[in-house]
Amino acid sequence: MKDAFGIPQSLLVLGGTSEIALSTARRLIARRTRTVWLAGRPSADLESAAAELRALGADVRTVAFDALDPDSHEVVLGKVFAEGDVDVVLLAFGILGDQAHDERDPAAAVRVARTNYTGAVSAGLVSARALQAQGHGSLVVLSSVAGERARRSNFIYGSSKAGLDAFAQGLGDALHGTGVHVMVVRPGFVRTRMTAGLDEPPLATTPEAVATAVELGLRRRSETVWVPGLLRVVMSALRHMPRGVFRRLPI
Repeated sequence: MKDAFGIPQSLLVLGGTSEIALSTARRLIARRTRTVWLAGRPSADLESAAAELRALGADVRTVAFDALDPDSHEVVLGKVFAEGDVDVVLLAFGILGDQAHDERDPAAAVRVARTNYTGAVSAGLVSARALQAQGHGSLVVLSSVAGERARRSNFIYGSSKAGLDAFAQGLGDALHGTGVHVMVVRPGFVRTRMTAGLDEPPLATTPEAVATAVELGLRRRSETVWVPGLLRVVMSALRHMPRGVFRRLPI
């Protein structure tokens, strides 16, 4: 259960090598979180992440999880929840893809969509049902401002995040009143391995800043978190901009 300050004692990370997720885990462990499951494809990076978190004092276990294998999600995640209550599930997996390449390779574009949306729908529903069965918990979904309005430069990724965002909002409405809290996190450009080498736009942020926002959102039981907060205003303006004008923007 969460403590009196809303800090979870247990955390399940779906996407266990995500820099944002690991920053969040480090921040929560520094507060009170003591049990962490890192779910992801078995790799040296996953084991290294687990070792780092153990050194901070947490009981950390790795779980073999593949977003592209939804048929396995119920069994894999069911084993985690069978070990005890999970206070927070952080859905943090996703891929950016390569827009120019993926436009020419439909199979690559579908992989982006299957990972970011289809895999998330499956894992999100399985996690939500388990949280509801235990009667409490939060599902934190890492979305993106890219889903607010698809841009020419990354509409494949943006469309997958738009689908994820809509799904998470609807799931939150469906679970309202059950004791389960769904929080959608919409970061802008985050400086991570995934974005290395890309031109950095204004209002770029860091995994640590997103982690801080996630912790505050959990304390407040927020439904939507923007990182940085100013992006809420910026994206509202862009979302209502006439399409002809939006199309000419250098974004």
